[in-house]
This record gives sequence, structure tokens and C-alpha cells, in this order.
Amino acid sequence: MKKLILKTIFLLFCLHTFGQTTATYDIIFTSNWEAHGTLPGSAHFTELVVATHNTNITFLEMGGLATPGIEQVAETGGFSIFESEVNAAINANNADQFIEGPDLFFNGPGRTIAISDLTVSSDYPLVSLASMLAPSPDWMIAVNSVSLIDNGGQWIPEITMDLFTYDAGTEEGNGYSLNNSPTNPHEPISLVDHSSTPLINERIGTIVFTQKQLNVEEFNSQKEEIKISPNPSNGNISILAGKVSNIKEIEVFNVLGRQVRSYKFKNSNNTINLDLTNLNSGIYLVRLFTEAGRVETQKIILK
Repeated sequence: MKKLILKTIFLLFCLHTFGQTTATYDIIFTSNWEAHGTLPGSAHFTELVVATHNTNITFLEMGGLATPGIEQVAETGGFSIFESEVNAAINANNADQFIEGPDLFFNGPGRTIAISDLTVSSDYPLVSLASMLAPSPDWMIAVNSVSLIDNGGQWIPEITMDLFTYDAGTEEGNGYSLNNSPTNPHEPISLVDHSSTPLINERIGTIVFTQKQLNVEEFNSQKEEIKISPNPSNGNISILAGKVSNIKEIEVFNVLGRQVRSYKFKNSNNTINLDLTNLNSGIYLVRLFTEAGRVETQKIILK
């Protein structure tokens, strides 16, 4: 039985947060397969299939057995069974949608798979996806139940993850080949054993989930109403509230999510001046709370 090693790296950058029930995302997968040596003939990733769902269901799990749908994706690149599994979850109110994304062949200049304008509901904020490395016995890239909403109930503007090659545990074989003997009994989904396969590196690619603004006109007007300047800055910044109500509280976070400053105001003016010169250079997130109950987060760069 193969040993399970989970190596997922999350990089979260919060640019703006809004109290909304849906959000629209672009998904971009970028391949790193070439770094593993000579690619097999007709090397490609099959269609990237995606499900959005809630916590009541798990479509695939590292260390768990592959469902028939995931077995089909990993062994052949087909997805009709997986689509049926998602549709059954939709009927049970545990999933929201099934998405068939593009494939990726290496006979052209492109090295990415893109799914644009995926609208996600806050009732179904989890994303699971899979695509086969072809040809192979049962190797795939996979993402299990990544939440696009943080613990505070806010949409996450961007998530970047390194992806690794997983063995579905359903078919024998250590090389770039199809139609091998089945693994009986099936083994848990695990990382491919690089010591006995032509995959010489661990990372097979990177996937990025990026939130898009749903209403550009509204977004632009909000940007005009609360303005932080100068940006980039040496640390002396001014916050102009514009037409919105007065700002009652300001929180400043570093990119790791740790709060480094907090300010409360009883009667603030339209312009607030902050001295952040004693903070290290880098990217920070400024979260602003107004007396009218509005919350906005903006990115600043300190030089």
C-alpha cells in the first residue's frame, strides 16, 4: 500500500471582500510536466472536470478509495460516471454544478488549462477537480474540496496551489502505458512513487483560483469612494473616505494574515492619516469599517 504524502501550498492574497452570496472565479492550471524529462508520445492532460459542492459530500480524498467516477477519469480520461456522481449530489442538494473544462495537448505552444467565469454559490463553496495524465495507468492531478470562502465567511480573492501526481490505486503499471491489469483490491489514492516511474519531479503543475469582480461599475465606484494614497508608500498614508460614511475602525494585516495594527475612531473626518513607517517593507491588507456597516479591504505596498 502506497504511503500518502500531502503537500499542498496555499498562497492567499485578499484584495477586496464583499458581502455577497456568489462570486465568479477564473481557474488556471499551468503544467510543469516537461520538468520530468522526455514526455511520452501524445502526452496530454484530459479534460479538467470540476464540481462545486458543500461539506456534505466528498468526491475524492487522498488516502481514500477512488469512486467509479474518479477511476474512469484517472484510467481513461472519460468523465461520464463522474458527471453522474455530481448530478446525483446535485439532486441531493449537496452539489451545485458540474463543469467540463478543456484538455491540454503538448503539440502546441500552450501549457495551460483555463476555466473562465465560474460562478460559485456561498451554499456550495467547495471545489473538487481532476484530470488524467495520459498516457498512464491511473495517474491524475486532483484537488479535493478546496474552499473559496475563508473562516470569516469572506470570498478568498486568490488561491495558488502546487499540484502533484496522484495514483488512483485502481490499475497496475509504472510507465506511460494504458490498459494495464486492474489493482485488486483497489488501493487508496496516493502520490505516485517517483522512484519507480518516469516522473522524476514531485510538482506536476500549479493551479490558481482568482476571483473576478462581478459588477465592474460598482467596483469602480467603490474604489473612488475609499482611496488610500500614496500607494506604494514609505508608510505615511492618507485614507480618503469620499462619499461614504465616516470610517470607525481600521485593521492592517500582513500577507500571512497576522494583524499588525488596529485603530478605532469615534468621530473621524473624511481624511485619516496613518503612520506605518515602522512596518517592514512589503504587501499589507488594510481593512476598513465604516459607520454605515460597510467593510472594504485594500492592498497597499510599503517600500
